[in-house]
Amino acid sequence: MARPGISAREFEVPAPPAPALWLLPVLWAGMVALVFALRHETLLRPTPGNPVPAWLVMMSAMALAFAGPFILLHVRRIRLADGVLSVNAAGLFPHKVAVAQLDLARARLVDLDAHPDFSPRVRLWGLGLPGFRAGHYLLRNRARAFCLLTRREKVLLLPRHDGRYLLLTPERPRDLLEQLAAAAGIPAPR
Repeated sequence: MARPGISAREFEVPAPPAPALWLLPVLWAGMVALVFALRHETLLRPTPGNPVPAWLVMMSAMALAFAGPFILLHVRRIRLADGVLSVNAAGLFPHKVAVAQLDLARARLVDLDAHPDFSPRVRLWGLGLPGFRAGHYLLRNRARAFCLLTRREKVLLLPRHDGRYLLLTPERPRDLLEQLAAAAGIPAPR
């Protein structure tokens, strides 16, 4: 049961690494170069009765296809309010869990390279880029988890009582763990 009087608190999530941020714009630029390198006549030739060239429509469609996920990479939020932990990963994957559903006695900080059993293996519903994971994943140990990962070290592993996990990478994971323990009314795990 959550303790009354604890105010809402936001926890910063670090930015994804450079490869994740640059992958989509580089892919878009490559697609643009490919279209112009092919010099496909139907794209470059004006169509009678259509004032918009086909190549412009194609470039706009590709820009939208790559810009959407690029913008969503910047939507990362972890919030604790009224005994509920809310995680917004990439804008499309919100997740809420009551603090009472978390097994905070087993919560800990892990390095995913040292503990590969907790690494996301199969994306069930989410977004995955080099150095960035957001959404629902199947872990290597075959457990289900909701992930918001921008790095592989200092990952806050939050087991739930139903056997699932939350894997989060807040800027200060120890602060989040202490606030969760305070919201649950238990001493902070070590």
